[in-house]
Parts: sequence; structure tokens; C-alpha cells
Amino acid sequence: MTKIIEPEKILLKDNSEISEKIIQEKIASDPSILGLGDLILKDKERIQPRAGRLDLLLQDSETKRRYEVEVQLGKTDESHIIRTIEYWDLERKRYPQYDHCAVIVAEDITTRFHNIISLFNGNIPIIAIQMNAYKFGDDIALIFTTVLDELTLGVDEEEEEKEVTDRNYWISRGSESTVEFADKLLEIINEFVEGYSLKYNKFYIGLAKDGQPNNFAVFRPRKTTLSIEIKLPFSEDIQNLIEENELDDMGYLKRWGVFRIRLNKEDMNKKKDILKALLEKAYENSK
Repeated sequence: MTKIIEPEKILLKDNSEISEKIIQEKIASDPSILGLGDLILKDKERIQPRAGRLDLLLQDSETKRRYEVEVQLGKTDESHIIRTIEYWDLERKRYPQYDHCAVIVAEDITTRFHNIISLFNGNIPIIAIQMNAYKFGDDIALIFTTVLDELTLGVDEEEEEKEVTDRNYWISRGSESTVEFADKLLEIINEFVEGYSLKYNKFYIGLAKDGQPNNFAVFRPRKTTLSIEIKLPFSEDIQNLIEENELDDMGYLKRWGVFRIRLNKEDMNKKKDILKALLEKAYENSK
């Protein structure tokens, strides 16, 4: 007959047989146990110039996002937080082509340091994960719980709308032909919802209806291509659609919640159906 038992919660810091190194090895063998998605191990004990060693460097297999992970038994302390942020900063400067996030793993994320970490959140992408250990006979089970998630920053559309430009501004930054790519995408949008127009802002070309912005997609013309950011929660189904249709994937930005795609002239002529499907999904999600 099945029994329901209460496991004994223990502190690994007080267990002489368990070390931070052992916990690091366990996470390295199966990074998914952190609950951050389908991660792969890129490196462990990664040497940092004049700054010690980073416990673990993990990377999202889908979005190419990197996580700089520091593990500590017991309570978080000042040096642990500083070290985690320092390693994150060094890695993002060395490899700016990736999106980076700092991760603190500790047995006890204290209220005091939870508040301190919260001050950085938004400016520094940082996640705090509490590690709980439970004893079952001679075995120990680990449970990882995110107690402070990364703050997803929004765009202050009202503020950016004040920096309105015009079509000529974007033609000068890109070209006449790539601004016309945005026109074609607008035509596609108006096939499934009427009344949208392009809004020429300083940092992007957005979308508006009846004067009200709804940037479920934004466009940035370049000289020969146009980058489009489609605002949707990440899903493997959408990622697979992008890859199967051989679109130029620029990676998903979790902080902003957007799929980024680079379009060229051939894409505009031959891939209308997939672009329409993605844009329509984003519009429906925005309602």
C-alpha cells in the first residue's frame, strides 16, 4: 500500500558530505532542474580575468540566451551577490552577441538580500533561485524554486511617441526599398484587421489605429534588409515555424518578449503566408 510521508528538510551547508562542487556537478549534468527551460552546459568553473571562476555557464538551446550561474550553500551574502553580478558583466562584455542573465542559486534567499537584488532587477537581468534539500532515507532530493524572477521591461510607448519622425527619416537610415518592406507588411496586417497605419518613431516604425499605438510588431529598416520584432510569448511551435520556413532568425529576447527576424527582398516576395500567420498571432495576443 502506498504511503504518504513527510520528507526531512535539511540544510546542505550543515552536511559534511555535500559541497558546492557536488551541487554544481548535479546542475551541470541536468541544467533543466533549475526550471529555466531547455538549457545546455557551456562551461563550468569558467576562469574570469582577475575575478575568479564562474560556477556554471548555461545556454538556452532555442534562444541562445546565456545564464551566468553562481551556487551557494546556506544564506546569500554580499560577496555572493557582487560576484554573481561581476561575472555576468564580464561575460556580457566579452560576448555581446548573446543575451545574458545572472542567476543566484542559494539555500536561503533572505528577505534583506531579496530586497537588495530587487533594486537591480530591471537594470540588471537577475534571477534568484532557492534550493531546498529533503532527505529520503540515504538519498537527498533537491527542489529549485524561482523566488525572484527577472523583471520584463516594457516600452514607454507614450514617451517614445513624443519622438515622432517621418518616412524620410527612415529612408535616410535604411533605404527606400526597405521602408517599402514595412509598407508591404502593413498591407498584410490590414488583410486580417483593418485600420492600422505605420507610426514613424525615432527608434522604430510602429503600428497605430485611430491614433493609438499597438506595437504587436515593430520594424527597423536597414540598407538592404528590415528587422521585425514580433511580440509573442516564446513557444517551440513558433520557433519551429520560423526555422522550417528558413527565415533569418535573430533570436528571441525574453526581456522584451519578442521574436526577431531579419527580412530581405526574397522573403517579402515568397514568404507572405508565414509572415501573415506570425503577425496575426501577435495581433490576437495583443487584444
